[in-house]
Amino acid sequence: MFEVKNLKKTYYPKKGVPVEALKGVDLRFGECGLVFILGKSGSGKSTLLHLMGGLDTPTEGELVLNGVSSKNFKAADYDNYRGEYLGFVFQEYNLLPEFTVEENVALGLELIGRKAENVEGMLSLVGLEGMAKRKPMELSGGQRQRVAIARALLKDPQIIFADEPTGALDEETGKSILTLLKELSEKKLVIVVTHDREFAETFGDRIIELADGKVVSDTEEHGNEE
Repeated sequence: MFEVKNLKKTYYPKKGVPVEALKGVDLRFGECGLVFILGKSGSGKSTLLHLMGGLDTPTEGELVLNGVSSKNFKAADYDNYRGEYLGFVFQEYNLLPEFTVEENVALGLELIGRKAENVEGMLSLVGLEGMAKRKPMELSGGQRQRVAIARALLKDPQIIFADEPTGALDEETGKSILTLLKELSEKKLVIVVTHDREFAETFGDRIIELADGKVVSDTEEHGNEE
C-alpha cells in the first residue's frame, strides 16, 4: 500500500512571494493498476510526481510505503527509497548516447551498487529482442522509451513513475507505450503524469485530476478508503 498524506510544497524564490505548488494532497493507492494524474501546466502534477518519487522533499506531509513513513527521512533514506522500491520513466528517455542499449538498461542497477542480470530477458519483455548492442541513436523514439522502461523494470520496483512518457512520441507510438505500461500494471502500480486526457480515459484504471495544487477529481470514488 502506498499513501500520500497531507502533502504540501511551497517554493520560496529569492525575490517575490512564496509559491504554493501543492496545498495538501491525500491519496491512497493499491498494489497494482494504471493511474493517471492529469492537470494543466501549473496544477501541481509534476510537483506531486517529484515528491512521491522522492526526487524532492515536501514542505509538509508524508509518504507511507509498506507501512514506513518518510516523515523522518534523511537523504540516505530517500536514496534507498528510490533505489529499492521505485522505477522512473521520463519523457526525454535519459539514455547515454555512448552506451549500448544493454549498458543503458544495466546502468540503473549499477548506480545503486547492484549487479545487473537478465538484461536480455528484460529487453525481450519490452519488445526489443536482438537490440542489446545498438546505440540509442540507432533506435526510434518509441524504442528508446522502451529501453527506458526496461531500465526501470530491471530492479523489479514496486512502483513505476512515468512523467509524460508519450510526450515526445507520435500518437500510434504513444499508444504502444501505454499498452505496454497497461500490461505491466497488472502486477505493479504504475503512476503516469500526463496532459493527455484521451490516453488517460482509454488506458487508465483511475484518473486523478489536479488544479491549483489540489485534487479536484478522482474517478476512484472510494480510493482513499481502501
